[in-house]
Amino acid sequence: MTDQCLDFRSDTVTRPTPAMRRAMADAEVGDDVFGDDPSVERLQGRLAEMLGKEAALYVPSGTMSNLIGVRVHCRPGDEMICDAGCHIYNYEQAGYAQLSGIAARTVNGRRGVIEVEQLEGLIRPSDAHYVRTRLLTLENTHNRGGGSIQPYETVEAVCGWARRNGLATHLDGARLFNAAVATGIEAARWARHFDTVSVCFSKGLGAPVGSALAGSGDLIREAHRHRKVLGGGMREAGVIAAAALYALEHHVDRLADDHANAQRLAEGIRRIDVLDLDPDPVDTNLVFFRVDPAWGSAAEFCARLKEDGLLMLATAPTMVRAVTHLDVDGDAVDRAIRIMQAAARRR
Repeated sequence: MTDQCLDFRSDTVTRPTPAMRRAMADAEVGDDVFGDDPSVERLQGRLAEMLGKEAALYVPSGTMSNLIGVRVHCRPGDEMICDAGCHIYNYEQAGYAQLSGIAARTVNGRRGVIEVEQLEGLIRPSDAHYVRTRLLTLENTHNRGGGSIQPYETVEAVCGWARRNGLATHLDGARLFNAAVATGIEAARWARHFDTVSVCFSKGLGAPVGSALAGSGDLIREAHRHRKVLGGGMREAGVIAAAALYALEHHVDRLADDHANAQRLAEGIRRIDVLDLDPDPVDTNLVFFRVDPAWGSAAEFCARLKEDGLLMLATAPTMVRAVTHLDVDGDAVDRAIRIMQAAARRR
């Protein structure tokens, strides 16, 4: 939380807990470019174990992790298939195209969920006139889908289709542990269907910096080369890796608290007549709602909230996003609801 405001803009706004700060201060460090940082090595090994993969690579951001994940499967002139609303396509500046010469073919999923039937016929013919279809990417949980969880059976079916058709698979699992906690399906079971998996430590897990890419040993060795050329090599990175490792060891199960608080917030929004949840129901820690145009725009509503000490994010002319996280507890949610109710009455 900021000093003055309740901050529901994102789960990226969390600050390291005192225990996490102690872990950072006490971290063993070395030069990770030389492979000499023991804290980074422990983090990479622990994440690989949790995801059931051979290896993992620590990187500065989720954008870099996804970009590397796409690059290790594709060459310039290749194509990936992805949901039209996915983070890689919408919020990462088309790095796959800018920096890697890769094309994207989008599919309109429902809340980010793609069905096998939508994929039939999308693989380009083997002909010099066409790009080469090489990769399928999914996102779980899905940001623009309202924090929606991919149905496990759908993931299994879609990734099975990709394998049968010779495609690699990549998962943008920035909030994968939210899906695991909400469903009770372990992260490794989700990850088993993908060749590479990207996970973010600085969202719901509450670390200040970093993401990681997990996969086979061969793919992660190749990913290491891509990290270098993208400027992602870090020296004494153990200071921040220690925070991510602390998050894996102490902040995964507590994601259930964020989900419960999101339900509490959603229930309060349902009682405000100028607001409508979209989507409803809420799956995890992301809550999206529409503002009645008769009241005003989403940006105007958020500006009114800010005046009263509450930060939320306008994502479209009538749409607002609110995210629960470890820095907002149940009392903070109740205060937020009261502020929203007051703002709704002041049209």
